[in-house]
Amino acid sequence: MTVLLLGGTADARRLCDRLITLNVDVIYSIAGLVRTPDLDCQILIGGFSQIGGLTQYVKENGIELILDVTHPYAQKMSNQAVVSAKEAEVPVWRFHRPAWVATDKDDWHFYRNFDELVTLLKGYSAPLLSAGQFRLDELARLHTGDKLLKLVWRTAVVPKSDYGKLTKVHWVKAIGPFLYQDEKILIQTHDIDVIVSKNSGGSSTSAKLQVAQDLGLKVLILERPKLSEPNRVFDSLIECAGAIMRNQ
Repeated sequence: MTVLLLGGTADARRLCDRLITLNVDVIYSIAGLVRTPDLDCQILIGGFSQIGGLTQYVKENGIELILDVTHPYAQKMSNQAVVSAKEAEVPVWRFHRPAWVATDKDDWHFYRNFDELVTLLKGYSAPLLSAGQFRLDELARLHTGDKLLKLVWRTAVVPKSDYGKLTKVHWVKAIGPFLYQDEKILIQTHDIDVIVSKNSGGSSTSAKLQVAQDLGLKVLILERPKLSEPNRVFDSLIECAGAIMRNQ
């Protein structure tokens, strides 16, 4: 079986390594925005639009299974995988790491879109934005908050927005995993009073949630997007690798 693994996460790298050791013919696809993994297999960098699209690639390269192990918020890629699988008449399977679940000690509020986030942020002076990229008009809108002193905006890649004229925006470039003590230092140094996050799941970026709990900070979490249904969904990487071996 030739497997096209749509990656870009630590889970995807681990699963790819596992499949390689099991002698599965795997091709690893990654956007390449942050870093290219060291994997002993063919790696595609930059997406499929430059090579005719995902459907064409699957048909022309003998792909027998599309494996979606992208970030839970990679909605466009996950949905396209389902469409292309149907068009190419191959199965598509998915593993997305489980979402974080709040405890009774957490103060979490979920939002569905940017307008809801703006409302939830009213009255805060120093938010930590750790939910990925924001457009310039979105940053400008947050910038006008009456009590806002600073916006600490952390991303893994250089911002797409030219935010230079927004004097209250303090950009931090950082790539996880993040340690508890480092997150606590960042939050206390900037007097952060609310945290904005995606519900990424996993342990790589969860330390900020523990810091928020310990310091009594509210966390505003973007709900996960609704995705098209694949043929199979897995709750663990071990199950997924085992199913592939059974279908070899």
